[in-house]
Amino acid sequence: MMEVNNVELVMSAVSPTQYPTTGYPEIALVGRSNVGKSSLTNVLINRRSYARTSSQPGKTQTLNFYKVEEDLYFVDVPGYGYAKVSRQEREKWGEMIETYLTQREQLKGVISLVDARHEPSQEDVQMYQWLSYYEIPILVVATKSDKIVRGKWNKQESIIKKKLEFDKKDSFIMFSAQTKMGKEDIWKWIETQAFGGNEVGI
Repeated sequence: MMEVNNVELVMSAVSPTQYPTTGYPEIALVGRSNVGKSSLTNVLINRRSYARTSSQPGKTQTLNFYKVEEDLYFVDVPGYGYAKVSRQEREKWGEMIETYLTQREQLKGVISLVDARHEPSQEDVQMYQWLSYYEIPILVVATKSDKIVRGKWNKQESIIKKKLEFDKKDSFIMFSAQTKMGKEDIWKWIETQAFGGNEVGI
């Protein structure tokens, strides 16, 4: 598993002209507002509160590029499914996200976060189907798994996969930011996608 000591938020971008030009592989994180993207990022990079967390859902309105070591970027994509944002704003975000996810050569995979406790929302399903359509490698991470009794994990996993119409070629991991369960498996997937499974930066 990658040993992370240096992380830097290098830029917040809204258009391709602002994306990094270093050529490092990129892993994007998508999910509805307050699903736990910042918590997952903080666990992966061994920080308590490095990734921006906000008590106001829908606050992240830019693509935030976090440089991890000198090896890759995590790209925090604006959360979706928050009602207080105007339709015009949602469309603007949608265009920005679509441009990034469909045209970025450095993008090696997307971590799609869903809440382990609930059936995926319509937006979760749409995002997953959309990523599948563009044949982008997907890791579905079910967050807040510690809030479910361990004996019910298989049942919840089945419910989530059925709703998403999950494709067996994709990966699925139960995750808890509290216990850090799933962290190593998520890193393995990231390293496989970004570097072909070779560990770097150690």
